[in-house]
Amino acid sequence: MKVIVHTDQADQWQQALSERLPQATIWKSQEADREQRAQADFLAAWKPDETLLRECTGLKGIVNLGAGVDALLGNPALPRDVPIVKLRDAGMAELIADYVRYGLFHFQRDFDRYARQQQQCEWREHEVIDKPDWPVGVLGLGAIGAKVARAIAADGFPVLGWSRSHKDIDGIECLSGDEGLDRLLSRVKTLVLLLPDTSSTRHIINAETLGKMREGASLINPGRGTLIDEDALLAALGEKDQRQEGRLRGALLDAFPTEPLPESSPLWRHPRVIVTPHMAGPTPLSEALDQVAASLDALDKGEDIETVDPDAGY
Repeated sequence: MKVIVHTDQADQWQQALSERLPQATIWKSQEADREQRAQADFLAAWKPDETLLRECTGLKGIVNLGAGVDALLGNPALPRDVPIVKLRDAGMAELIADYVRYGLFHFQRDFDRYARQQQQCEWREHEVIDKPDWPVGVLGLGAIGAKVARAIAADGFPVLGWSRSHKDIDGIECLSGDEGLDRLLSRVKTLVLLLPDTSSTRHIINAETLGKMREGASLINPGRGTLIDEDALLAALGEKDQRQEGRLRGALLDAFPTEPLPESSPLWRHPRVIVTPHMAGPTPLSEALDQVAASLDALDKGEDIETVDPDAGY
């Protein structure tokens, strides 16, 4: 088995995969020559460039070193007949659940309002809304979304989950389809976005869907930046007035269509937006390595393994 790894941590990945797959030859993409690239059976990569994909002419499979495959699927040099395996959770769900918890408490316990009051030297307590009276919506019930939904429910929040096709998850009110999405939007006080980037999910949060949300609801996006129409979001947040909240109370945003987020983006300076640099769910290296090694071994042996559907986008 010959594998090329392409990642910012290539040295670490090469050493760790060599230990887990002693029968394999592991090359780093930046050191592999054209002949080695052409000989490679598998590519384990995060956002490979077009040149690398075009020169890896003998691939039997690609392992995407992350849960999001939109960058890989959007690469014009991607060979269409090569199976793709992606990381599924690999320890990211727990970290993303913590990120979502922070956002929930930020809004549920009024920390956003207290932060603005501090700037005005205003001493005013807000009445606490109990967790059972703070319904949370989770859009996307894949491997990560389902675990995040369960974690929030275990904390005492009523959780409504939504997916394109219906799912059953204990303790979660699962909805699907356009009607289900409308029902969820009208009921939740905080909306969490964990959908993949597909043609059907891009700008799923737009002027129309934001208009269906409750007055004073909040938004948390640790998923994909393309899910949100940013102009519509800014309109729903209202003017950059410290005291005047718009229809949407606030947003915690971790993913953006262009990253890093350009300095010119008004999201940086909006008083009811928190921007974080795509850090909600870093991949724990050890768990990811174990999963990638297992995927490569299964692909090499021709075993059944769950692969990405390029048409669906996940």
